[in-house]
Amino acid sequence: MEQTTFDQIRSRPRFKIFTETTKEKYALHLKEFLNSNESRFSGNINSETATISVKTKENPYWKPFLSLRTEFDSEKNITIICGVFGPSSSVWTFFMFLYFIFGISWMVCFTLFYVAKQIKQDGYSWSFPASILFLFFIFITYFIGRIGRKKGKQEMKELRNFAVESSLHLETKK
Repeated sequence: MEQTTFDQIRSRPRFKIFTETTKEKYALHLKEFLNSNESRFSGNINSETATISVKTKENPYWKPFLSLRTEFDSEKNITIICGVFGPSSSVWTFFMFLYFIFGISWMVCFTLFYVAKQIKQDGYSWSFPASILFLFFIFITYFIGRIGRKKGKQEMKELRNFAVESSLHLETKK
């Protein structure tokens, strides 16, 4: 697995592994690997998806997860394992909700400002400072996410090691 520069700015870093193992065999292999490491990891695995997390004494809000999804490419006759590192689905949904609300609010305020300038209307002078404020909220949301990612960095390293170690004994294709 390689980490690209794009993964440094991405909210949820990802990777792909190509293997000749079937989806069912991979799911069995992953269950066995998880059972042999149950003191360090917990998770839920089925034939198409898996969600893995690091066991910790407390369960912090910023706890990272590894989501694995398997796909079969019938043209190349290989299985593709797609991995995504990220927060729990509730945290991810909350952040996407904030981005959506702040983004739409920024667009509405900036559009009001722009249209008011075009038609020389003075009643919307508040819209430009409001659009700057919403843009500021978007950046604050991004930086809070980065802080959370830093807090979970050690667990993300452990999850990355889990992904590498669990795929070592597979028949991989490059």
